[in-house]
Amino acid sequence: MLSNFEDASHRRKVWQLIGAVRNEPVLGEEGMSAATRHISAQFDELGFALLDGLEPLYYERSTIELPAHVRAGSALRCFYNRLVIVQDDVNALAVRDVGGIVHAVLLPPNPAGQRVFDDTLGNKSEKLDLEAAVVLPNTLFVAFGSGSSPARERIVVWDHGEAANVIAAPELYREVRAAVTRDGGRLNIEGAVVRGSSLELLHRANDKRGSGANAIAEIDCEEFAGWLAGKKLPRVTRVTTVDLGTIDGVPFGFTDAVALDDERVVIVACAEDSTSAISDGAVLGCRVGMLANGALTMVDVHDAGGARSKLKLEGIERRSGSSTEFDVVVDVDEPSVAAQIGRLVWDRR
Repeated sequence: MLSNFEDASHRRKVWQLIGAVRNEPVLGEEGMSAATRHISAQFDELGFALLDGLEPLYYERSTIELPAHVRAGSALRCFYNRLVIVQDDVNALAVRDVGGIVHAVLLPPNPAGQRVFDDTLGNKSEKLDLEAAVVLPNTLFVAFGSGSSPARERIVVWDHGEAANVIAAPELYREVRAAVTRDGGRLNIEGAVVRGSSLELLHRANDKRGSGANAIAEIDCEEFAGWLAGKKLPRVTRVTTVDLGTIDGVPFGFTDAVALDDERVVIVACAEDSTSAISDGAVLGCRVGMLANGALTMVDVHDAGGARSKLKLEGIERRSGSSTEFDVVVDVDEPSVAAQIGRLVWDRR
């Protein structure tokens, strides 16, 4: 049975001061340490990735509690041979089967009984802001709130049954925030992968309020699964800060990632001209990159016409049996317009 940690009595201070470019341990309470390292992306100007086959996402049947379309697609994972699309402003998972049919898995509503959140409804601040997802080795699907506000310090756990659980996780978010931000800056988890024995959470540093650098926080996957079952809080074991480059003065930030194997992770990043992690802005470009052996190589994403794409790719999942073709989900940042799913092709040979 999953535990709700909102009122957990156990509290632990985490003392983490990250030296962004120093490869040295950072000591904390009880002798805890987290190694840190820094990566600067290499940009391959001769290569590019192709985005095509875009189509809007609509549910097979409407429900009175949800719009007819999938909104704000923010993460993508294959789970039991179906694509699960996470939405950041709707308390529902969108599940797309192999035939392209999309079903909704409802999450619990807020105390007012609402499952849809935006400025026009006056409840945007209450959304879960789910932005990342993984499938754990024990076949649990887990989606993560961004952590950019207390209401977003929650995770969703689904075991493929009819119901999904929402768990308050302030201690976990406090641990990660201390590891990747400066002076209590705003956390912004935008991606997550399981690689080897580690759960990696990707922090997007697009906030002016001391959010530091784009960073990857590593947590032992077995410890994380144990925490879900009611055991002790997992600790951050290593932080990698990543410089993803800029375009027209706007920095690129993580939007999602997918592990190809224990050594290689494909990441997507967008340059969004916004003032904070809780506001949207114009997307100036999108890149995809390969992180392997402590190095990151990136290329621009182009559309079928050959132009640099300015769509906001928020989720990526590899297509079965391929390391060059991926399913991607596009967030159009417009509540009345359906999120899109498409194909990203990046042949690195």
